[in-house]
Amino acid sequence: MGKIVVHNTEINISRINDEDYLCLTDMLKAKDGDFFITDWLRNRNTLEYIGIWEKIYNPNFNYGEFATIKSQSGLNKL
Repeated sequence: MGKIVVHNTEINISRINDEDYLCLTDMLKAKDGDFFITDWLRNRNTLEYIGIWEKIYNPNFNYGEFATIKSQSGLNKL
């Protein structure tokens, strides 16, 4: 795992299967703090996207926990 510094902000880099991934959380915290991340995760489209991505790419995806998160966010009513 490496890091880069952009405008005095450290951004973590993870290498998975010879591909580099930048930490979006680090970048968002630098812009608007934790508020922006919390607001972004409340967005219905964001939560749906994360769920679809996890189902496709995460063999250990916890469907039960995700259902709880969806119901708490009001997405079950879609």
